[in-house]
Amino acid sequence: MEVLVALPIIIPLLLGALSLTVLSNHSAQRWLGAIGTALLLLCSVWLLLHTREVGIQVLEVGSWPAPFGIVLVSDMLGAIMVVLASITGFATALYSLKTVRKRFERFGYYPLLHLLLAGVNGAFLTGDIFNLYVWFEVLLVASFALLILGGERAQMEGAIKYVTLNLLSSALFLTAIGLTYGLVGTLNMADIAVKMASLEDQKMVTVIASLFLIAFAIKAAAFPLFFWLPASYHTPQVAVSAIFAGLLTKVGVYALYRVFTLIFTADTGFTHEILLWIAIFTMLTGVLGAAAQFEVRRILSFHIISQIGYMILGLALFTPLALIGGVFYIMHHIIVKANLFLVAGLMYRLGGSFELKKLGGLYRNHPGLAVLFLIPALSLAGVPPLSGFFAKFILIKAGVEASAWWAVGVALLVGLLTLFSMIKIWNEAFWKASPEPNPAVPAPTRNALLYWTIGLLAAMTVCIGLFAQPIYQMAEMAAAQLLNPAGYIEAVLGGTTP
Repeated sequence: MEVLVALPIIIPLLLGALSLTVLSNHSAQRWLGAIGTALLLLCSVWLLLHTREVGIQVLEVGSWPAPFGIVLVSDMLGAIMVVLASITGFATALYSLKTVRKRFERFGYYPLLHLLLAGVNGAFLTGDIFNLYVWFEVLLVASFALLILGGERAQMEGAIKYVTLNLLSSALFLTAIGLTYGLVGTLNMADIAVKMASLEDQKMVTVIASLFLIAFAIKAAAFPLFFWLPASYHTPQVAVSAIFAGLLTKVGVYALYRVFTLIFTADTGFTHEILLWIAIFTMLTGVLGAAAQFEVRRILSFHIISQIGYMILGLALFTPLALIGGVFYIMHHIIVKANLFLVAGLMYRLGGSFELKKLGGLYRNHPGLAVLFLIPALSLAGVPPLSGFFAKFILIKAGVEASAWWAVGVALLVGLLTLFSMIKIWNEAFWKASPEPNPAVPAPTRNALLYWTIGLLAAMTVCIGLFAQPIYQMAEMAAAQLLNPAGYIEAVLGGTTP
């Protein structure tokens, strides 16, 4: 069953290669996209269930034992992230069937989508710090190509900012890897954890930790180097924006969780205090930026930033409950945020604009869409009994127990301001009268698949809220493994403990 660990990477790579062979056959590309991502989702769920029942799964690539060879590792956090990536990929593939134009398909939309999923899943499953960098670069190449697909001026401007900051992050990441290898002579993350813990001089370890922190914070769009995200995420196709919003920054968050629970735990008083203030300012700047916007995708883009702050807060507090809250928040947010971008795309198709001042009357004309907007919007704001309420509640409770009063106060304030932004979209786009006396509305049947896709994600949001206990238990298992890295190290190295 070890090969199961590699399937979430192998499947999208094969799908991408097959899509290239039928590049001129649009129908075949679409079928490969829909059926292939469905298969990826099934394998990912199988991997999660197997990891939950049996324990941490390790695949030694090429039969080279760790720490000398490359390993793929599926612990609870990695398996959960792969399932979330597969859900987002499947929803994006379905949504793309009706929204992505043939000229984009001709330029490689579906191969790039599969390559992006392979890069994301590779980052979640690798047990090697250099291969984490490699998978970051794979998804960076795929995301950059998807970002500029279409060649419009706004896309190119956003892409320049996106690539510039991410290349800076990659340079810092690679520098940190080089210093780590020079210090401990290994690239296997479990082996690095063992050897870092035995070093007498921890000052150099703190320096390297700081480099990793900056590099991953840029990838996660955390304060203060987050401005590449709202400058770029609103420019590509809506399906592309949705998968970006759901996944890309979460790879940076995942990397922070991985290295600052496994490798850099000796000086948490320094590193995690910095993470705490990064979380606070990320929440504040993101939500204030959203409050100033009147374009739906820009509002949602700034809210990605504010919500990243909550996820980093769970890591910064570094208590069992806080890590549970952080993992729970990631699970909730990926689904909700991707869905909100998909809803925004349908609002554009029915209303003709992303600008709030040019929208209106959607509630009267499309009440189903109004309900499907309210579910993820209220969940994002933390309204019970939806998924966001429990995610915020766990984190705020963890903050109270840790006496992190500034963080608790900001988290509550940001929740209220998030609700304000969602109400602003509701009032302008749905509730007020349409600015057009007789708006041209497409036939409902043309949007049926889009409604089903959005409805599926909305149903998942409701289920996470109503049946929070199983999700909490998975988050609890992931947090327990993060707080006790000896199990991860033993699984990878075969009995070696720090």
